[in-house]
Amino acid sequence: MEGRIIDAKGKKLYIEYTNSFEGRPTIVFLHDSLGSVQLWRDFPAKLAEKTECNVLAYDRLGYGKSYPMPTHERPVNYMELEADVLNDLLAEMKIDKAILFGHSDGGTIALITAAKYPERVEAVLCEAGHIFVEEVTLKGVYDAWEAYKTTNLPERLQKYHGDKVETLFRAWTETWTRDDYRSWNIEYLLKDITCPLLFIQGETDEYGTLDQVEKTVTQVSGTAEKYIIPGVGHTPHKEIPELVSEKAAEFINRNF
Repeated sequence: MEGRIIDAKGKKLYIEYTNSFEGRPTIVFLHDSLGSVQLWRDFPAKLAEKTECNVLAYDRLGYGKSYPMPTHERPVNYMELEADVLNDLLAEMKIDKAILFGHSDGGTIALITAAKYPERVEAVLCEAGHIFVEEVTLKGVYDAWEAYKTTNLPERLQKYHGDKVETLFRAWTETWTRDDYRSWNIEYLLKDITCPLLFIQGETDEYGTLDQVEKTVTQVSGTAEKYIIPGVGHTPHKEIPELVSEKAAEFINRNF
C-alpha cells in the first residue's frame, strides 16, 4: 500500500490507502496505544482480500510516521477527541461507508466513532477495547512501564515511532494511571451504536476482563456478537491471525 501524509483539519497523519473495490466499504484499521500502521503487518491486506473491501490504515498523531503530538499531557476524554479526528480524516478522504477495525485504544475509538458519527460507520470490529478502567488494565500499564525501564522496549518501539517514543509512552502510561482517569467511562455512548458489532477478545487478556465485552454487547442498540478466544491474550490478530481474520471476514461478508 502506498503511504502518504494527509491533513485532517490541521493534523498531519500518515495513511496507507487502497481503493481497489469500487462501491465496496473501506475497512479502517485503528492501532493500539503503542501501535502503528506498520505493526499491523499483512493483516489488513489479507482481510481485504477475503472481503473484497478497500483498506485505510493510519497512524494517530504522535505515532508511527505521523507528525508528533504537541505534548504527552492528555485530557481524560482523549479517545473521544480521537474519534473526532477520525471523522475529520474520513471526511477528507470522502469515505462514508467505513467498517472500523480497532485494537485496544483503537477499539475504544472505533466504538466512540460509531456512536458519534453513525452516518459514516457501517460496522465495528472491536478487538480488546475498553469502555471503563479496571484494576487489571492498570496492572498491565504498570508492567509495561517496568518493561520500558528495564528491557529494550524503547529501542523496539523506536523502530516504528522514531524520536516520538518517549512522548507517546508517557502519554499512554501517565494518562491511564492518573487519579482523574479512574472514572473514565464511555458506557453512556453505547446506546447510540446502531451498526453491527463484533467484539473480539482473548480470554486471558492481560489488559481487560470479559466485563468489557459483556457490558458492551448488551448496551449497544444494533446487533452485537462476541468472539471470545481461550488461551489468547491482548493481541489476538497477532497471536492467532488466521483465526481472527477468518472470523472477521465471515462477519463482514455476512453483513455486506
